Amino acid sequence: MWKLLAVFLLLAMVPWLGSAYLLGTLTVACYFAVFAMSWDLLFGFANEVNFGPTFLIGAGAYTAGMLNWAGISIAGSLFGGVAAAEVCGLALAVPALRLTGPYFGLVTLASVLLLQQAVIIFAPFTGGEIGLTVRDVFSADPETNYWISLGVCVLTGVVLLLLSRSSVGLILQASSQDRLAAAALGFNVAKHKIAAFSISALFSGLAGAMLVFYMGAASIGTVIDISIGVQIIISAVLGGRRTIFGAALGTLALILAGEALRPVGEIRTFLVSGAALVAILFFPDGLVGQASRLWRTR
Repeated sequence: MWKLLAVFLLLAMVPWLGSAYLLGTLTVACYFAVFAMSWDLLFGFANEVNFGPTFLIGAGAYTAGMLNWAGISIAGSLFGGVAAAEVCGLALAVPALRLTGPYFGLVTLASVLLLQQAVIIFAPFTGGEIGLTVRDVFSADPETNYWISLGVCVLTGVVLLLLSRSSVGLILQASSQDRLAAAALGFNVAKHKIAAFSISALFSGLAGAMLVFYMGAASIGTVIDISIGVQIIISAVLGGRRTIFGAALGTLALILAGEALRPVGEIRTFLVSGAALVAILFFPDGLVGQASRLWRTR
């Protein structure tokens, strides 16, 4: 916890030490950190591979955007976005969690493709491939936007970390290792996995909706595209599976590395992806897991 507090204090100093460009980069990174931490709860603890995290993100983002475009306030739109993500998440999780192995992952991946097509089909309401512009934004001040995103990121991390250390998190870990043994001990495995999916949907939908009111628009390329989901998955695995905050640190490392290499042009994607691949292959426990192992051996 002391290490996490040190990281938070470092991030809290950014508004006084960094530029508006850095604040904007870290604002987006904080929202993506929420996505990664929510995904880590489902995969790291429940061992359910969700290949379509952007389904929940997109549901929350587009619902909030359409509500605001219709004249609803930001608060009401955020509530609607979270509710939509919850409904979509439960509608997907209840039947999909009956499946095991790669079939659950394929169902979540197909849900992303369906949502993309729905956005295009209902273009008069969603903006289609052009995108949807909202009426309101949180603020035009980069510092204010940064504090909002950082607050949501820290709150999400604390809640998910406490949940992972609770009896619910232990039951999820037990069921991921041996589903039959956990059920034989009297634990309702399906109920706990649905709860994990519901919590993941809540934070994913909230962060997706808030990202829309920071950017001022929603589009397939920013909240639903499969490449966004791949980035979230890589960030969580890079930071360290089953660590929650490791997913956030992995996200920050990936985004900041991409921005630092922006001067080299399109090759930066190749370099960042290659570095992430090497890190995952040689450090399967992620950055946090490797750091913890080195700390224990000192």
